Amino acid sequence: MTKPVARELDCRGMLCPRPIIELARHIDSVPVGSVLAVVATDVAARTDVPAWCRMRAQEYLGAEPAGDGGTRYLVRRVS
Repeated sequence: MTKPVARELDCRGMLCPRPIIELARHIDSVPVGSVLAVVATDVAARTDVPAWCRMRAQEYLGAEPAGDGGTRYLVRRVS
């Protein structure tokens, strides 16, 4: 990752579509060019986060283990 995470959303235990709803609600809380991380345990987030980024023209940077069984999805705000 080229930039540090500006904000991290804890969506552990939330089922689809809640992690995506939280991502959509909070993407504007970070400046353009900054990274927002979504930590989720719902397996649907693996496909939902990249799909949301494509639909909303934001940059999906990938996923990494959160260390507690969750996954940390990284999104760079483009606009």
